[in-house]
Amino acid sequence: MKGSTTIAIETLAGFLAVEGGCPVNVKLFLEGEEEVGSPSLPALIETYRELLAAEAMLSADGGGAAGKVPVLNVGCRGIAALQFSLRTAGKDAHSGKVGGALRNALHEMARLIATLHDDQGRVAVEGFDAGARPITNSLRAECASLPLDEAAWYAQFNASPFGDPAYTVRERTTLRPTVEVNGMWGGYTGQGGKTVTPAEAHAKLTMRLVPGQDPAAAQAAVKAHLEHHAPSGVTLEFSGRPGGTRAYTLGADHPLRAAAAAVLRRGKGAEPAVMRLGGTVPITTLFQEQLGMDSLMFGLASADEDAHAPNEFFRLSSLEEGLRLWPLLLTELAEIPPGAFRRTA
Repeated sequence: MKGSTTIAIETLAGFLAVEGGCPVNVKLFLEGEEEVGSPSLPALIETYRELLAAEAMLSADGGGAAGKVPVLNVGCRGIAALQFSLRTAGKDAHSGKVGGALRNALHEMARLIATLHDDQGRVAVEGFDAGARPITNSLRAECASLPLDEAAWYAQFNASPFGDPAYTVRERTTLRPTVEVNGMWGGYTGQGGKTVTPAEAHAKLTMRLVPGQDPAAAQAAVKAHLEHHAPSGVTLEFSGRPGGTRAYTLGADHPLRAAAAAVLRRGKGAEPAVMRLGGTVPITTLFQEQLGMDSLMFGLASADEDAHAPNEFFRLSSLEEGLRLWPLLLTELAEIPPGAFRRTA
């Protein structure tokens, strides 16, 4: 989130240059492992607990503040991951000699992966959503408060509609848990052809989790499902970090939420839509769990900026807008008594 991070840093620099100090005391923490689940962060928090002590955290991650309709981010989904290998034989073999009589690892992997969902994309893993809090009417109303042209949304990916018809696209991508295959490989993948029947195949999975789900339990449910559906004669081997990150929620009555809403009303001239992120910002959950500290995600990225794609970009207008909103936010937070921030969700 280099664009939004730059805005936050420049806001601090501006206060120091013009006023000689900030409206609130600030500690700056830069964390670069968010995209891989922040594996080093729990140990760092324990080691530097006193240095990290604060009333609350402002995160430059999470989009929504930019654009015509302001969005107040009040949470994000959690995440768990799993990688596994599937083996059908001791070695690869010539497809002309063994084809039709020897299990093909890629065929078996494709069949096994297909059991994770039904035809409409609903997760078909028993016990996966154990503990997940029900989606309330108020949550659905919050989703609906930010209009979404679903046809245009699919068009930007040149894709056709898909997913559980009981939920809108925004609900599927923010309020519902998921199991996604991030990569599958095996056999011969080089230039030209090679008539091989592969003996081994591999896959990487990630699960997006909603409030109430335990990452380790969700991971265990998916592992048990794969083991149950693997046919006789096929062996599985799992790897990857155990557990993951729980979903994060900023309480409805938290002063961080009230301050951000006030700033967006003042700076944008409109009532902000309240929304949860579909992605995961592990530091928000880890700070809440280990330090009892709540976080406000106040980023300036827009939904159409192709995050993680080769042509990801950040609008110059978002820089200008952020440099108006972040000073307002720090000034607004200075009006809140410090003790009021300690309200964990």
